[in-house]
Amino acid sequence: MKTITPSQLKGDERKWYIIDAKGQTLGRIATQIATILKGKNKVDFIPHLDNGDYVVVTNCDKFKVTWKKMTDKTYYRHTGYLGGLKEISLEDLLTKKPTKALEFAVNGMLPKNKLRSGMLSRLKLFTWDEHSFVAQKPELIK
Repeated sequence: MKTITPSQLKGDERKWYIIDAKGQTLGRIATQIATILKGKNKVDFIPHLDNGDYVVVTNCDKFKVTWKKMTDKTYYRHTGYLGGLKEISLEDLLTKKPTKALEFAVNGMLPKNKLRSGMLSRLKLFTWDEHSFVAQKPELIK
């Protein structure tokens, strides 16, 4: 018996999904998005191939968080200079760059290898109800 290995999918073979993040918890949405981007929701999942699908997220700044994470959760970055550690709270991040919080959450759940950038490029984030990918006929996920 031989093992059949699926090949890498092309762009036109991938499905499109749409998720409305309004009122949902940040971590729960991020795990659902990461699963679709990796392709783990498919029968022919292989860890070393990037066979995930496209994900369009609407209302990506209207998620909810539990407890006091809106004020207590901080994101860190470093400028590269001495003493250049910068921090920003989740509340401030949502006012400055509303899509970044969800992007950071999904980014942390994707594999740490060369496939990550390709997976993140298939994530489309919008802060309003409408999106520009109507022609692809995305399937709604509840």
